[in-house]
Amino acid sequence: MSNKNYIEKLLNGVEVEWKTLGEVLQPKGYIRGPFGSALKKEFFITDGVPIYEQQHAIYNSRDFRYFIDNEKAETLKRFYVKPNDIIISCSGTIGKISIITQQDRIGVINQALLILRLDLLKVNIKYIKYYFECFTNLIVSTTGGAITNIERRDVIEKIQIPIPPLHIQSEIVRILDTFTELTTELTTELTTELTARKKQYEYYRDKLLSFEDGEVEWKTLGEVGELVRGNGLPKSDFTETGVPAIHYGQIYTYYGTSTTKTKSFVSEETAKKLRKVNKGDVIITNTSENLEDVGKALAYLGELEAVTGGHATIFKPSNEILGKYFTYYTQTSMFFSQKIKYAKGTKVIDVSANDMAKISVPIPSLEEQNRIVSILDKFDALTSSITEGLPREIELRQKQYEYYRDMLLNFR
Repeated sequence: MSNKNYIEKLLNGVEVEWKTLGEVLQPKGYIRGPFGSALKKEFFITDGVPIYEQQHAIYNSRDFRYFIDNEKAETLKRFYVKPNDIIISCSGTIGKISIITQQDRIGVINQALLILRLDLLKVNIKYIKYYFECFTNLIVSTTGGAITNIERRDVIEKIQIPIPPLHIQSEIVRILDTFTELTTELTTELTTELTARKKQYEYYRDKLLSFEDGEVEWKTLGEVGELVRGNGLPKSDFTETGVPAIHYGQIYTYYGTSTTKTKSFVSEETAKKLRKVNKGDVIITNTSENLEDVGKALAYLGELEAVTGGHATIFKPSNEILGKYFTYYTQTSMFFSQKIKYAKGTKVIDVSANDMAKISVPIPSLEEQNRIVSILDKFDALTSSITEGLPREIELRQKQYEYYRDMLLNFR
């Protein structure tokens, strides 16, 4: 059934009226948080009247960091939230929405939020929330896209919203509530399964890469390859096309264990100044804000020569060790216990290329290394791959929910 036919069946001939947001607000139903000196930090106390901040809209959180006393709160009464209010983030990450319920604490909003107080004789509050979640660009596009602060009340109040009769709104909310509950339940089950599989994977990985005394030869990284410290490569050097480039920060946030293609590129002129990465090389992060990410490694398996920059070291393996085998070894507790001996710094932690070269690695035969890599590749696909396994399943469930939500709320 097409979107249009589904909506027509639900409406059963009833017309949908398009109204501005301002038309479905109560009188004085648009309240922007106080600016200036109204909520200085010197007013804050350890308990009292809570202050609603941006995270309360973005994450639906109800944990509070700041409070004010009753006397100060009395001067800010018009900025109080009430049950059935919608709070919207309006600075930085704009347009995120949360509903204040009967169970929520009464408090005041800060300048990063605004309140929408709806006329509940005209609209179902959850219907409006779902509609804004469906068309997330409504507020962003209305405020100019690149603007990161909502200032113009008159512009926001002119946003057009389809308003079917209240019983139709309630039915749409009922369907979406049910679907949300089912999606959340399934996602929770899949996430629990994913966590269990990751623990299982870590157990077998450490078991496969643990060897009895005398079973294999242990060598330092410097003995089985060359380590080359990178240089340069700020993100401003990136281009749309050109020479493949890997930034150390992307190893934390974007890549998995290995890659054949890069997310970023640099010009040929820039590439001449940078360290080269060839197929089979491993890029290791030297710097991070935490011990876990220092020494995080990425095996490069691409056919084209790539480049990398500062805060990274390129390990060029000899014919005794596979780059991907070493990459898996960097994920073990054995590797971690060695790297922390060489970690320097507090806020920014660094393990130099010279110290990295001192870390010992077990060196079984190449045949055994290949066997270990083959097993761990399968585990890795199940637990980490964005195109296979449970992470993909979780993503598909979310997309399915978004599809049905959009179908129910698309009246054009």
